[in-house]
Amino acid sequence: MEENKNQFSNIDINKEEPEEQDEYAGMDVISADSGDHFIAITVSEPQKIGEGISSYLAYTIYTKTNIPQYTLTNSETQKRFSDFLALHALLTSRYLRAGRIIPSVPSKNLIGTTKVKMSPQQSDSNSGSGMEWIEIRRAALERFLNRTAQHRVLRVDPDFINFLQTDKELPGAINTSTLSGAGVMRLFNKFGETVNKITYKMDENDPWFDDKITEIESFDACIQHLHSTIKSLVNNRKELALFTGLVSKAAALLSTCEEHTGLSRALSSLADIEEKIEILRSEQSNSDFFILAEYLKEYIGLFDAIKAVFHERVKVFQNWQHAQMQLTKRRETKSKLEVSGKNDRSDQMQKEIEEWEVKVQRCQQEFDEISAVIKEELNNFNRIRVDDFKAVIKKYFENQMAHQQQLVKYWEAFIPATKEIF
Repeated sequence: MEENKNQFSNIDINKEEPEEQDEYAGMDVISADSGDHFIAITVSEPQKIGEGISSYLAYTIYTKTNIPQYTLTNSETQKRFSDFLALHALLTSRYLRAGRIIPSVPSKNLIGTTKVKMSPQQSDSNSGSGMEWIEIRRAALERFLNRTAQHRVLRVDPDFINFLQTDKELPGAINTSTLSGAGVMRLFNKFGETVNKITYKMDENDPWFDDKITEIESFDACIQHLHSTIKSLVNNRKELALFTGLVSKAAALLSTCEEHTGLSRALSSLADIEEKIEILRSEQSNSDFFILAEYLKEYIGLFDAIKAVFHERVKVFQNWQHAQMQLTKRRETKSKLEVSGKNDRSDQMQKEIEEWEVKVQRCQQEFDEISAVIKEELNNFNRIRVDDFKAVIKKYFENQMAHQQQLVKYWEAFIPATKEIF
């Protein structure tokens, strides 16, 4: 995680990318169903375009793929954050009603964006921990695109392909970009409230959905708890690194005052060791955050997306029940008209009955279709989730073990200095 740490200390929002890009070899490859197709996407550190309140951050997107629907095997395009929001909105409007799980996009950081807008082009304030959110957002946007590209339907959507391979603005991108920060946050909050207020009480005749809803809610609660705990661990490691650095400075100062030569050298060596441990613990904090915490945060967003498709299914069911109720009412009305001898109105009611019969049939078909799609989506989601968790947990364990092994080496190197004390 030293690389991530260095990114924080050297972020340059005006950095220009080299003309030739060779980093495709390091991309995470998303395999297509056939096993022969792939797509790999990276998002670069953003560049600041313009000055003042009208300025914005532009992200360069590099794509490499051999999927037939893509006209370019290698492409490069530049997008601003509002373009990502517009893409997510388009995919949601097009596929959510069909039961597709749409990966979540990061929310807008109004405070961070304002700092960038009002800062000069070359300012030290654009680097360091104060602008960590730039790297956090960049990584989140990259995960959003790759997660979308992992979906066999979404990755061949025409707007998604155009987003990756052209500089054309998506429909709605202008409207999204003109929203105030508060307006964007209200949209996200409104969506969150909608998902949280979902009630799954319906005449469920498929126990699979009851089981999955319970499973998703339970798993989501566990992931959120783990994410909260990891965030606390990140903060504690940062604090521990800070105090370790203070110990290093204090030991170094004490070594200059100590008259005993062996003890002075031991204190000086201790100061060096503690300084190295400070860096190591800072790297561990970055490891906790980037490898695990941000990964869990992405899955919290995915669980919200899953809840959204369940909510859509409930809405489709309610439409079906409404149509059935209207059909029943008209049949009852027709029977009353026939009993009272009002045949002329009875014929008109028969036409309405036939129309509502078609609507009921269409609504039932839509409900059956979204139910089938959700089952397919959840099965694919669980398969990918298991593979994801295995890879991430393995990477996290290996990273932590490497840090601990390095820590042991530091203290082993300190042993000779302790012998000089006696």
